[in-house]
Amino acid sequence: MKRLFFPVFLLLSSLAFSQMKAEDVSTFTLKNGMKILVIEDFSIPNANMYLFYKVGSRNEHQGITGLSHFFEHMMFNGAKKYGPKLFDQTMEFNGGANNAYTTENVTVYTNWFPASAAEVIFDLEGDRISSLSIDPGMVESERGVVLSERRTGLENSPWSQLSQTLQGVAFLEHPYHWPVIGYEDDMKNWTQADLEKYFKTYYAPNNCVVVVSGSIKLDEVKKLAEKYLEPIPAQPAPPEVFIKEPPQTGERRFVVQKDVATPYLMIGYHTPEAKNDDYYALNILSSILSSGNSSRLYSSLVDEKQLATQVFSDFSESFDPSLFVIYAVANKDVDEKDLENGVYEEVEKIKKDGITEKELQKIKNQKLMEFYNQVETINGKSNNIGTYEVFFGDYKKMFNAPANFNKVTKEDVQNAAKKYFSKSNRTVGVSKSNVED
Repeated sequence: MKRLFFPVFLLLSSLAFSQMKAEDVSTFTLKNGMKILVIEDFSIPNANMYLFYKVGSRNEHQGITGLSHFFEHMMFNGAKKYGPKLFDQTMEFNGGANNAYTTENVTVYTNWFPASAAEVIFDLEGDRISSLSIDPGMVESERGVVLSERRTGLENSPWSQLSQTLQGVAFLEHPYHWPVIGYEDDMKNWTQADLEKYFKTYYAPNNCVVVVSGSIKLDEVKKLAEKYLEPIPAQPAPPEVFIKEPPQTGERRFVVQKDVATPYLMIGYHTPEAKNDDYYALNILSSILSSGNSSRLYSSLVDEKQLATQVFSDFSESFDPSLFVIYAVANKDVDEKDLENGVYEEVEKIKKDGITEKELQKIKNQKLMEFYNQVETINGKSNNIGTYEVFFGDYKKMFNAPANFNKVTKEDVQNAAKKYFSKSNRTVGVSKSNVED
């Protein structure tokens, strides 16, 4: 009997958003330009707060690379009211926890806490946004930490140097060229003036989107935001990133000599930003290639031909055109050229013959399951709502995502592969122990 995938997709679509609708999200903007989104969810007595600062390594320039990541560290090192180490101590004392991350595009801070501790959390955030300490002694201490982190990453992770080099070779003009963690010489030579200017420019309230989800009412969020966040003065809008990467007109290749058991391979294709019409087709294409053991690359290169021990791909949200990257680790005694050709064989099959309806519907169902699982939690609500607000320009587009995935056809996926997966549009990097002269 033929399996029916499409009705399952529709059922999941209905389930995923039966408990959450666009009108469940309330928004308001403080007088200083900070936008706040609120999702009330009283399923558990907890809440969270996501703060999306629209600053990442794309906002840097040579001479100050790494500052976005550095401030991710500095934001936990004390401010006017809550001094060194008190941010974490105070949050933990009140039953909370936190995390943060920096990418090429954004710096994001996450707080999880009992709803009863909401005022403390707003106080903590207001303190470090308004009066972060950029004490020279603390700067030097944290500078050492991030320099050590950079060296350790390059030494211990075969992917780190390969990834950084891929970015540098694939992007010649756009600031995606430099690594998020920065260049060592820049990191050693940031000045006090560099730090103060960067923080004032990018940690302005009008450059931040805040999402609060959980067991807290909209009126309470408004009251706390007006008390602790609204007094922070707005700043002039940060300078726009106007540099566009010129079209790549030929394959670029490089080799990194690294002590690895077997070669590591990365292939990057230039692809468009999140707002582009091809985003959903490329997202599905990434899953077709590497999501699960039945995916094209895994089943071919790992199971069938045993050319690789690992294979995966990444296509993430970005403000500017970025890369669709395929990663693979060669199996023992496998030449990296054979592994690379194995990747291209699977890519060419999709370009020539397309994908099956069964494959497409399977991935669509997976996408809906992911959505359903994510919006079931307050953490997933905040993360997804904030991501769509920041990268797609409007949180409401999250609720259109199921329909946008559903509209993708086999032809759309095939055309995306044809459009972007060309030899002249790719950069290929290999990390291996023995490099011939």
